[in-house]
Parts: sequence; structure tokens; C-alpha cells
Amino acid sequence: MKNIHFHKYQGAGNDFIIIDNRKGTFDGNDTTLIEHLCNRRFGIGGDGLMLLENHPIHDFTMRYFNSDGGEASMCGNGGRCIAAFAVHKGVVSNPDKFSFMAVDGEHLAQYKSGIVNLKMIDVNSVNEEDKFTFLNTGSPHHVCFVDDVTKTDVYNEGKNIRYSERYQPDGTNVNFVQFKTGNKIKVRTYERGVEDETLACGTGVVASAISAHLKKPSFSEFDIEVMGGKLKVCFEPDSEGGFKNVWLEGPATFVFEGTIEI
Repeated sequence: MKNIHFHKYQGAGNDFIIIDNRKGTFDGNDTTLIEHLCNRRFGIGGDGLMLLENHPIHDFTMRYFNSDGGEASMCGNGGRCIAAFAVHKGVVSNPDKFSFMAVDGEHLAQYKSGIVNLKMIDVNSVNEEDKFTFLNTGSPHHVCFVDDVTKTDVYNEGKNIRYSERYQPDGTNVNFVQFKTGNKIKVRTYERGVEDETLACGTGVVASAISAHLKKPSFSEFDIEVMGGKLKVCFEPDSEGGFKNVWLEGPATFVFEGTIEI
């Protein structure tokens, strides 16, 4: 038996187990263990698990795992939460501006009073179809617009798209977006790896905001309502159809810490 010390954080209801792994004692290849820890009945419970590890240049490295135990593509809300964790643990010297490395590259972050502003990767292209858009914001996202997201069967419709032939073999995340007034949108997301709807998805709201901009080009900043709270996304369109200076902003909240015996 061994003891694993962990912290639990959530960003707009997207919840994560975070482990300080700077000494390298946690085996990130143990998918069975990670899946067990993320299990809400038999483990700690979380949409995913993150390891904070050392990096030779940046303040730290973020390794993200889905709740199914597999190491995954970028998670925006996870990035915001591990940024807050790093500040709380004293890993970063300047909370106003620091950087870390993730699976999709370097990220800049800013922390102030529980709010984290996270710079996401540039989006080089968007595949815009009649009924949806598809783009990669660190993770792949299918975005479709609906009249009322509260009446949308996110689980079944999202699952059908996620496993559709178009997105084989890796699948995709699926976002359902409703326009509100002005630059306000409401988003619900089915996440691959979690295989269910989550209360928020950072890369998903970034994808949704960019897709909304294509329909409302006068807006490059969006206020976004998700099931677990509110987020903000801003960006700059470039001359080649891509987007740069993409930032995701919202709360990143410590929930509890503890030790679990495995």
C-alpha cells in the first residue's frame, strides 16, 4: 500500500485531481491507477488528473490525463487550474506572468484573486461547413449552433458525433452553442475521454467563441455561460483566416486536499 497526496481544483465546474510530481514519484503510465483515482464512487473523483512536473526553461510542465486514464490533448480549464495550483504552491515567482509547457506547447498565464487568464495556442485554420465548424484549439472540437441548448440531448447527440466515422479513429469533442444577446453565448460540451457532458470545457468554449465570431464578425471577445459558471474568451483574427492572441479567462478554485491510500 502507498499514500498519494493530492489537491482538488475546479474551474467553472470542470474538476481535476492535481498531484505535485516534481520529484517524479507518481507513475503517469499507470492508466489503471489514474482511472481509479478519477472514479467518483471508488476514488477521489474528477473529470481528469494532472501532474505538475519540472521543466528546464518554463516554470513547470503540465501533464493532463482524461478520467479514462489516458494521457490526453490540452485541457483549457485544467491549464487554468494547474496554473492556480502552481501559484498557491509557490512554484512560480511572478503570478502576474508565468509560463508552462503542455502537450500542445508553451502557455502563458496570469493569476489574480482566483482568476486565471490563460493564453491558448494559435488556431491556424477552421473548417467551416453548412451545419458545423471543426477546429483544433489544443484539442479537436466539433461546434454546432442550436436554438436552445437546454433542450439539446448533449449526451446522445454528442456521443453520436464523437464516434462518427468522420472523426475516426481518435474521435472529437462536441459543443452545442446558443447565441444570447450581443457577444454572449451559452455552451454545453460532450468531452471525449470523459465520455459524458462536463460542466465546462476550456478548449471547447474557445472553439465555440471562434465559431461564433465567424457568424458575428464584429465580436472578437465573448462572454460564455457554461453549466458550471461563466468564462471569457478573446482573440485576434489574422489575415490568413486563423486566430492569434487567444486567451481564456475564468475562476480556478481550490476545493480540498488529502491523501488516498492505494
